[in-house]
Amino acid sequence: MLLWLCTAAGAVALVVLAGVLLLPRGRHSRDRNLTYSICFYLHDRSVMDHYQMRNYTAALRKEVEQRTSDSSDGTIRATVFGVGAGGGRRDNQEIVSKYMEVAEPISVIGVIMDVLEARNVIVHVDLVNETVRRGAALTGALAAAGPVPRARGTVRLRDIEDFVLIRGRFRKISETDESTVLLAPYGDPEDASRGPRVRVTCATEGLRNEVPQGTFSARCLGKVQDWNATDAVLEVQAMAIFR
Repeated sequence: MLLWLCTAAGAVALVVLAGVLLLPRGRHSRDRNLTYSICFYLHDRSVMDHYQMRNYTAALRKEVEQRTSDSSDGTIRATVFGVGAGGGRRDNQEIVSKYMEVAEPISVIGVIMDVLEARNVIVHVDLVNETVRRGAALTGALAAAGPVPRARGTVRLRDIEDFVLIRGRFRKISETDESTVLLAPYGDPEDASRGPRVRVTCATEGLRNEVPQGTFSARCLGKVQDWNATDAVLEVQAMAIFR
């Protein structure tokens, strides 16, 4: 099973301008439905930190209420909302935190992604096809970045301050008790050690399944950290990874 996102073809060569990774914009797709497969990484604390800073907890609570109302699992709803004697009133943050504690990872990330997509704060990037999806999320990200120099029709990923959902062919390059690092090339070169790459850092404690051996296709939800000009690597901090 694959979590797929729709980006148009029309890839052009990578342009590295002033030490910044550039990707051509893909055409906007009307189909924004995302099909989730295995969520093998989810860093709960990182997700909650971002939502608290961006004040998304009210939107999250609304989504959680809808999900639990539609669900046949009354146990989760009772646990989250304190239904019954002594339940009392709970604020938005407490509701969301409790839901993340008791729900399955796939349910948690489904709620998160729905809210992020509704707010147009996920920029979809396809490293394999060398495109970035056009849409409200990209427009907002570029507007926030301000007037920066870029080649016509290209996007500087380091300028995106919102979330990115990056599709690529990853491989694990290191793992310690604290962090696990994945690497994905831009495009599909024969030697992935050459040319620009995306390096994704995960907190090892957030791994829900073993990282596959060798190269594997995946989608990473995260935040761009910086462009490492020395290594030609775009650094990304991961919050969730699907395959």
